[in-house]
Amino acid sequence: MLRRELRPVAAGTGSGPEGSRLTVDVRRPWGRGVENGFPVERRHVVSTEDVSPQDSCMAKVTIIGATGNVGRFAAHTVSGIPHVTELLLIGRQGREDILEGLTRDFYDSFAAKGRNLDLAWTTDREELRGSDIVIVSAGTPRQAGQSRNDLAYKNGHLVSEIARDVGRIAPDAIILMITNPVDVMTAVALRYSGLDARQVFGLGTHLDSMRLKALIASYFDVHVSEVHTRIIGEHGETMVPLWSATTIGGITVNNLPTFADLPAEEMVENVRTAGENIIRKIGATIYGPGEAIGTLVRTILGNENRILTVSSYVRTEVHDIGNVCIGVPARINRNGAFPVPIRIHEDEIAAFRHSVETIRAISDDVFARIERAE
Repeated sequence: MLRRELRPVAAGTGSGPEGSRLTVDVRRPWGRGVENGFPVERRHVVSTEDVSPQDSCMAKVTIIGATGNVGRFAAHTVSGIPHVTELLLIGRQGREDILEGLTRDFYDSFAAKGRNLDLAWTTDREELRGSDIVIVSAGTPRQAGQSRNDLAYKNGHLVSEIARDVGRIAPDAIILMITNPVDVMTAVALRYSGLDARQVFGLGTHLDSMRLKALIASYFDVHVSEVHTRIIGEHGETMVPLWSATTIGGITVNNLPTFADLPAEEMVENVRTAGENIIRKIGATIYGPGEAIGTLVRTILGNENRILTVSSYVRTEVHDIGNVCIGVPARINRNGAFPVPIRIHEDEIAAFRHSVETIRAISDDVFARIERAE
């Protein structure tokens, strides 16, 4: 049953436009972009194949696992996105009081901010119907001393059930996977939902990339917006920093004399252990992931075509290494995530290949165990 505590404001009465303006790409009508293997020149054109024709939209976002730490703060960040007119919080049976309390608390915050939003809660996944984005943060959280991969099978079994329901009830939705180990869970969600690869992607190394970006900015004493860097591969031990693609103020770091003294390994280790250190001190990572989720939802619904590093299904985009869900640069818009073909340095290729094989092995093991249990 769908529960709405207090009287919700009707969807569509917020600050967004009443209608939508259609845009037609007369220069590239068939969507011949890099995601289809056509490396053609592109100048401010929009694909009509992989990009929504709407400049703006009114969207329903559902959070499965809304009573957890990440789910709660993700709901807070998502509720502030103007495109979102419906927000549905889903939790497991036995958490009804928490879901009701969260809903009441959110309505108070909306009143304080003057925000119009249709907010509801439920324990019934059938209410997924009509969702544009389904954020999945449900599962067993990582404890101090655990690796993300320690959670693989237990969370994999749950995610496979959720994914089946999303594919059946909301087949047009985008699944944004947060549950750890996120690369493996993204693969599970993709397989068991039956959705197209573009519709299923995970938080991946997006937050890791932002963490490294902040460390580099601090070291060089520059504004964080001047730093562009990426971490690809596993969201975990085998993550791969792309120093070859790192720039400061548009200048490749290798061309900056002070880069020679950069404590690169120390920085990467800091990023690699960031989640563990936070969990040891406060019990969970909350605000970093929550804000990162908000960024991804805003990018999708705003049809922004930003290139962010997320866990996505790759085939041959990175030196023909693929057939796995893992962190790679992807162009993200209203229709999902499209991995961008890239070329990286030889040492980075070897590290990425190792990361891919690590995730592939864990994913295959999880698939086998789920199938044996059925």
